[in-house]
Amino acid sequence: MSEAAVIVEHVTKDFVLQHNAQDSLKKRVIGLVHKRWRPRPHVFRALDDVSLTVRRGEALGLMGHNGSGKSTLLSLIAGIYPVSAGRIKTWGRLVPMIALGVGFHPELTGSENVYLNASLFGFKNPQTARLFADICDFAELGEFIHEPVKTYSSGMQARLGFAVAVHLSPEILLADEILSVGDEAFKEKCVSRIADLRRSGLTLILVSHSKEQVAQFCDRYIRLEHGRVVEEGQTKGMRKATKSSVG
Repeated sequence: MSEAAVIVEHVTKDFVLQHNAQDSLKKRVIGLVHKRWRPRPHVFRALDDVSLTVRRGEALGLMGHNGSGKSTLLSLIAGIYPVSAGRIKTWGRLVPMIALGVGFHPELTGSENVYLNASLFGFKNPQTARLFADICDFAELGEFIHEPVKTYSSGMQARLGFAVAVHLSPEILLADEILSVGDEAFKEKCVSRIADLRRSGLTLILVSHSKEQVAQFCDRYIRLEHGRVVEEGQTKGMRKATKSSVG
C-alpha cells in the first residue's frame, strides 16, 4: 500500500472547439463575405490543475456531475488523450474499461477480437488460448462468439469487453460506469468479479454517479466540479450513511 500505482501531477487538459465549423461549401462561401460566419476556435478547459496519488492496492472513486471532468481524467490516465500540462505516471499493467466494446473491430468475430485485444496488452496467442474458455463463459454470448462483432448489440459488445478486461490480469483497472452492463444476474457477476480482483490486490479507479458503488468498492473518493477537485475523503462515512438510509 505504500507504493504508488498512479500519480497525477498538476494535470490540465484543454480541448479546442470550433464555433461555426465550415463543414460545407455553402458555409465556406458565406464565411468569405460575413466575418461572423467564419470559424472561431474556442478553448474548453476540461481539467484544471488536478493532482492525486493512488497507492498500489487502493481503490479511488471519481465522482461529479456530467461534464465535471471525471471521465476525461480517466481517459488521460489510460493514455487515450495527451495532457495539455502536468504529467501522469503509472506502474503496472493498466487495463481501461472505458466505453466497453469501442475498441473491437466490427468485421472480426468476437473470438478474433478477444485475441486482438489481448495482444494489445502483451499477451501471446498461447496465453490467450488458456483464458479463452473462461472469457467466453463469463461473457455468456454462446455461439455469437464466432459471429462478427458488427452483428452484436451494444450490450453484447459491453459484456465481451468486460469479460476480456477482467481476465487480463490487470494490476490497475480503470472503470467508467461499467457496473451497469447487462441484466441483474450479469451485473451481480460483474460486481463479484471486481470484488475478487480487489481482494487479490487490484488497484482500482472507478468513475460512478452511484454513491453506493463508490462506497462498496472504494477506499477514498474525489469529487470534481468544472475540472477541479472540490472535495476528497474516505468512503467509510459514505458507507455508514448508505447503511443508515437503507435501515
